[in-house]
Amino acid sequence: MMGYLLKRLASLAVSLLAASLVIFLVVEVAPGDPASFMLGMNARPDTVAALRAELGLDLPVHLRYLDWLGGMLTGDFGISYTYRTPVAQMVADRLAVSLPLAAGALALSTLIALPAGLIAAARRGRAPDMAVMGATQLGIALPNFWLALLLVLLFALKLHWLPAGGFPGWEDPAAALRALILPATALALPQAAILARVLRSALLDILAEEFIRTARAKGLSRGQALLRHGLRNALIPVLTILGLQFSFLLAGAIIIEQVFFLPGLGRLIFQAITQRDLIVVESVVLLLVFAVIVVNFLTDLAYAAADPRLRHRR
Repeated sequence: MMGYLLKRLASLAVSLLAASLVIFLVVEVAPGDPASFMLGMNARPDTVAALRAELGLDLPVHLRYLDWLGGMLTGDFGISYTYRTPVAQMVADRLAVSLPLAAGALALSTLIALPAGLIAAARRGRAPDMAVMGATQLGIALPNFWLALLLVLLFALKLHWLPAGGFPGWEDPAAALRALILPATALALPQAAILARVLRSALLDILAEEFIRTARAKGLSRGQALLRHGLRNALIPVLTILGLQFSFLLAGAIIIEQVFFLPGLGRLIFQAITQRDLIVVESVVLLLVFAVIVVNFLTDLAYAAADPRLRHRR
């Protein structure tokens, strides 16, 4: 097991190095000059050159890459071109919104999907199964931003139970949590639909195994056999989907954050791209890549915990 962990950590480091190089080169070749964008179209050439020198944009590409990478390794993400504030502080402020939003959406989707998938598998071909499959098909088909608008119309504008948007900050935890309920729900419902269908398919495959038939022969019902013996064996594909969903929820909530006016990471990336704030784009994207790689690493460890055969094989 220790050898496997070391190999995975080495793979993680190599992946991060390769990702940093690709991210830096892709952002650098994008058209447009940050200094010219900041000063406007009518800026004098000498003023633009002075600002480029101040921002370090006049240095060779390889030196700027090494300087940026060295800063990332030491926790110094640089200074935002637009706001002239440390990028690390900007990311920390936005993570205070995006991380609870992603965690809440993932927890909500799991709480919905697990019982739904179990019920559908236990009642295959019957009314509960058809109801769950119909609901999941609808959840997959509906865009999350349209679902978000419906939630705002119902719970914010009509019932006045929850705020329609904005984020008051964590100084008032109750108000902050209320502000995240609707966006977390809008993100969670489509992901719950996907997870429920994956779990149902995995459980139906498990039903054909010999140990399930043995459990049924001992007197367990279909649902009891699935819950006691089938669920753990069906967790491998479910854990894969959970890992992918958390990465998506952390990095891919740009539209939802725009709908609810949430100051999260997605909105920060969107604003940085429109303002040509390259240092912010590079740093945030690399952090998101790091989060995806770490989640995949933790998912692999969860595989070994869920299925002892994988530990012995490794």
